[in-house]
Amino acid sequence: MELGFKHEVGVVCAILLLPALCSCYEYATNSRASYYSSPGGYGNPRGACGYGEYGMTMNNGNVVAVSGGLWRNGAGCGACYKVWCKRAEYCNAKGVYVVATDYGEGDRTEFIMSKRGFSELGKNAAAFAKLLKEGVVNISFKRVPCTFPSNIKLHVHESSKNPSYFALVLLNVNGMSDITAVEIWQREQKRWEPLRRAHGAVFDFANPPTGQIRLRFQLGYKYWLLPKIPIPANWNPGATYDSQVQLY
Repeated sequence: MELGFKHEVGVVCAILLLPALCSCYEYATNSRASYYSSPGGYGNPRGACGYGEYGMTMNNGNVVAVSGGLWRNGAGCGACYKVWCKRAEYCNAKGVYVVATDYGEGDRTEFIMSKRGFSELGKNAAAFAKLLKEGVVNISFKRVPCTFPSNIKLHVHESSKNPSYFALVLLNVNGMSDITAVEIWQREQKRWEPLRRAHGAVFDFANPPTGQIRLRFQLGYKYWLLPKIPIPANWNPGATYDSQVQLY
């Protein structure tokens, strides 16, 4: 009876633990990942998303360049992923949380990771050195909700010129929805007008309305989110404003 009881307990424990062991990889996709070198192992400040210097240190430098399927003509900028490598003797079972900040195609890869992000795939420094030597590793990945600690930021892109040209980048958008459109309020016409996706995460508008700029942005072709405050009339290229909204 004692052996039977222990056997039953073991089976029950295995059943209870199985979902926890499998949940990490549920709905994960198999692929390959490589890495790129940059100062300090951070991201690329000239990344195709248009995040500039912030793209280097976003998510502590754990960032990736994604390929066409995940790029989605720039709508994939800012998406968050959990990535695991598949060499049990070298790989950290917890994986690494990364943010898409650039576009890049490799040798059948869907991720080209910053060196910092790539390093966290390894169990330890020695394991990372092995992965680094291999250059390309087999991975599993899945999209996960972004969890930035602050509100969504409205960054006036450095290419802007007040008052003739306005370009915008949305930063720190939580959740799993792509930013699919941005619109500007035209006071005189009393209507919303779309900004053009210039490249990556950069939306622009020629000859914006004078005075304060009111915006709204669409999430995943579904609903619109309005910042609680407008961008002030004296906006400058490179300025960043707190939207006072976030997705939770």
